[in-house]
Amino acid sequence: MLEFNNWFFVLMVQFFVLMFILNAILFKPMMELFRQREQKVKSALEEAQLMNEKKEKAIAQMNADLAQAKAQAKQIIDALREEGLAYQREVVSNAEKEAVQLIEKARAEIKAETEKVRTMLRQEIVRLSEEIVNKLVKV
Repeated sequence: MLEFNNWFFVLMVQFFVLMFILNAILFKPMMELFRQREQKVKSALEEAQLMNEKKEKAIAQMNADLAQAKAQAKQIIDALREEGLAYQREVVSNAEKEAVQLIEKARAEIKAETEKVRTMLRQEIVRLSEEIVNKLVKV
């Protein structure tokens, strides 16, 4: 059985003095360290959350910028394509006009040559006819 004598109270006083000293020297500083650590973890988590939000905003902005750049590039490509097609149509049209002009010029030259040759042939026919008539008349 448990006896309560004078030493029991001395041990109780020593225990409470030791608890008071340990509380002042060990427990309070450790609790303060735990609180500080908890505060650092909370602030680190908050900072990580803020960084995550900034990252999400930056990604969204980058995606928007990329979409805008793609749209601008598509517009530029379409404009250049249209410009190229217009230039191509113009070149083809000019080439067709030039070809038509060359064909007309060649036809005119051929017609002039034909008329020249016909005229020469008529003169030659007249000359030959006269020679034939002269030879027949002399005989």
